[in-house]
Amino acid sequence: MMEKEKKLRNMVYTGLFAALICLTTAFILHIPVGNGYIHLGDSFIYLAACMLPMPYGILAAAIGGSMADLLSGYAIYAIPTAIIKSMLAGCFYSMGVSRTKTLLSRRSVIASVACVAITVVGYYLTAVILYGNPVAQIAETVPANLVQAGCSAALFCIAAFALDRVKLPMLRR
Repeated sequence: MMEKEKKLRNMVYTGLFAALICLTTAFILHIPVGNGYIHLGDSFIYLAACMLPMPYGILAAAIGGSMADLLSGYAIYAIPTAIIKSMLAGCFYSMGVSRTKTLLSRRSVIASVACVAITVVGYYLTAVILYGNPVAQIAETVPANLVQAGCSAALFCIAAFALDRVKLPMLRR
């Protein structure tokens, strides 16, 4: 495949993943809690990071996550979300997930668990910066973010397993 065609394909997939991340974050199983909401959009960030080369997965994560905040009435979180979601995709790349032959691997499972910590700490720090009172923000943000990030990690593992079983060649770089 020519380099221009490959770049165009990656840009199209980036846009599709950004839209999928945005939709699953803002509208599908979107449950408002505390300062934010519980969603399953992060599982698609993990899939994007497994399927797209860097930096395309990072762009899909940042664009999709921040667009969801803008559409959901949480515009104040758009910039922190772009940073945090970029870190989630970056975690997958730093774990070397791109070197695995399958979407579901030891590396991708470890990366998805690490992303739980990134999400919880990232949104806790964001809440402390935005609203103050570090002690109150523990109760306000940590439990919901643990649920949201943990469910996204579990859904990613289920989806990655299912997609690996289908063995579509277009699912890998």
